[in-house]
Amino acid sequence: MSIFSSKNNQSVDELVDQSRANYIKAVASLRDIIAPSGVVVNTTSLKLGGTYVRTLFILTYPRYLSPGWFSSVINFEEATNISIFYHPIDNSSILRKLRKKLGDVGAQIQLEAEKGSPRNPALETAVEDIESLRESIVQGTEKMFRVAVYITLIANSEKELNDNENKINTFLESKMIYPKPAHFRHFEGYECTVPVCLDRLGYGTLLNSTPASTLFPFISANLTQNTGIMYGINLINNSLVIFDRFTRENANMCVFGTSGSGKSYAVKTHAVRELMMGSDIIVIDPENEYEYLAKAVGGESYKIAVASKDHINPFDLPVIASDETVGEVFRGHVLNLIGLIKILLGGLTPIEEVIIDQAITLTYASRNIDPEENNAIENMPILEDLVNVLNTMEGGENLSAKLYKYTKGTYGKFLNNPTNIDVRNRFVVFNINDLEEELRPIAMYILLNYVWNNVKKVMKRRILIVEEAWLLMKFKESANFLLSFAKRARKYYLGLTTITQDLDDFLKSPHGIPIITNSSIKLLFKQSTVTIRQITEALQLTEVENNILTQIDIGSGLFLAGDKHALIQVVASYTEDQLITSDPQRLMALRNKN
Repeated sequence: MSIFSSKNNQSVDELVDQSRANYIKAVASLRDIIAPSGVVVNTTSLKLGGTYVRTLFILTYPRYLSPGWFSSVINFEEATNISIFYHPIDNSSILRKLRKKLGDVGAQIQLEAEKGSPRNPALETAVEDIESLRESIVQGTEKMFRVAVYITLIANSEKELNDNENKINTFLESKMIYPKPAHFRHFEGYECTVPVCLDRLGYGTLLNSTPASTLFPFISANLTQNTGIMYGINLINNSLVIFDRFTRENANMCVFGTSGSGKSYAVKTHAVRELMMGSDIIVIDPENEYEYLAKAVGGESYKIAVASKDHINPFDLPVIASDETVGEVFRGHVLNLIGLIKILLGGLTPIEEVIIDQAITLTYASRNIDPEENNAIENMPILEDLVNVLNTMEGGENLSAKLYKYTKGTYGKFLNNPTNIDVRNRFVVFNINDLEEELRPIAMYILLNYVWNNVKKVMKRRILIVEEAWLLMKFKESANFLLSFAKRARKYYLGLTTITQDLDDFLKSPHGIPIITNSSIKLLFKQSTVTIRQITEALQLTEVENNILTQIDIGSGLFLAGDKHALIQVVASYTEDQLITSDPQRLMALRNKN
C-alpha cells in the first residue's frame, strides 16, 4: 500500500517520471537558448555562430616575474576568457628531476672546462637556481606546480581577432613572456576557458610558488590601522580601510572627481567621524552643502555675503607664534594684504605694488600700530582706512578709485567692516554660496588667512576642508597662499583637505602639482576621459588604475596613501547618511519634516 496519493490517482513512479521528463525538457530548452547556432572548427580559430574565438597558451616565462604583471592581461580592453590551472607536483619526483638536471648541468660545465672554453655564466646561474630551488623545496618554503594559462580571445571578425592577438603578444613579449596559439586544438582551448574546470590542452609550465603567485591578478594593500577612522571598504578583499591621516608625514588630503561622483559625500562622512575622534572641523563651503550637517552636530555656520551680518576684517593682525618675531609676522601679513589687493584689482604694476606696500604700513601707523611691537587687537584698521591713506599719497588716487566699490560701492559691506565672529565651536562652516562668482576667490583667500590666524592661536587637532579649491587656483596669489597652507599645516597639527571637480584648472596652475605632492593622502573618484591622463601622469598611476577611474561607480574611489593603493567604497551608516546626503529631493524632505 502506497502512502503517497494524487488527485489523478498517479503512482509515485509516474510522478517521478513526469518530473524527470519536465526537467529534461527545461534543460534542453535552456541549452537551445544559450548555445550558438553552429560551431565551425578551423585550423587557426573557432567560429561560434557569428563570433570568432582563438585560444593562446603561455609557453615560456623569464627568470623573474614581478607581482601583479598579469593584471594588465586581466584588464585587457577587448573581450577575453582567461583560465589559470595549478597542477601540484609531488616533491619527491621534482627533487629527483632537479638532482638529475643538476648533474647534467654540472657535467656540461666540466666538459667545457676540459676543452678550455671560457666560463659560461648561463650554466653557473642555472646551477645556483637549481640549488636554491632544491633547498626551498626541502625546507617547505616552496612547492612546484605545473601552471597552465589559457587566454581565449573573442572578436566579431577574423581581422579583429588577429589585431587582438597582436596586442596581447606585444604586451607579453615586452615582458619576455611568450604565448602560442593552440592551432588545430582551438575547440579544446575554448573548453579550457569556459567555467567547467577542465584542462583539455595540458600545456603547462613548471613554476615554483613564488613566480606562480604573481599570476594572481588582485593586489591590494592592507590599510587597516589600530587608530583612525574608516574611510571605506576595500573592494578587493572586503577589509576595512581604517586610517589615521595624522600618522603620515603630513595630514593633508586631495579629493578629485567629476560632479556627482561622491566627493562631498565622502568628505562629509569622514568629517563626522573625525569629529568623534576629537578633531575640530572647519569648512569653506561654496555650495551650502554643510549647513545642515553643522546644525545637526551642534556646530556653527557663518554666511559670508555682501548683505550678511557676519564679517571678517582682512586687516586683523595675526597671532605671534612662539618661534616668530613681531616684525616677521607683520611683514608676512603685509604681503598677504598685497596679495589680496592684487586679487581685488586684478593685478598690480611694480610701481602700484610699492605704493600699496607703503600705504598699508601707514594705515597701521594711523592707528598707532607699531610693526615691531605687540599691539592690541581692538584697534585694527579696515579697508576704508587704506583708501583714505591712498588719497593722501602721490599716485594713490587711481588705486583708491579702483577700491571704491569695496569700500562705499556695491561690495562695501563685504570687506569694509571689523571682524564680529569668533570661531570657538568644534564644527564651523563658512558658507559663501550667496556670494557673486567674482567675489568667491576673494572670500576664500580671506577665509584661509582668517583660519590660519586662528590655527596659530591654540594648537589642537584640526581639519580644514576647502571645497572647490580650483577657485583659488585662478589667481597666483591665492594659489600660492593655499600651497603655503599645505606646507605649513603639519606644524600646527592641521590637516588640509582640498576638493575639486575642475581638475584641469587645478593642474594648469604651477601650484597645483606641489599641493598634490604635499598631500600624503589622495582620494580619486570617477574621472572624465579628458582629464584622466593628467591625473595619471601627476600621480604616476598604472594603466589598470587609469581604466578603473573612468569606469567606477558613484561612491567608489581609489585611495592612495604613499605607495599603498586601494580601491574603496565609501559607506555611511543610516544616521550618517541622513546628515550628509546631498540629494536635493532628500534634503527637501528632511527640511519639510523638520
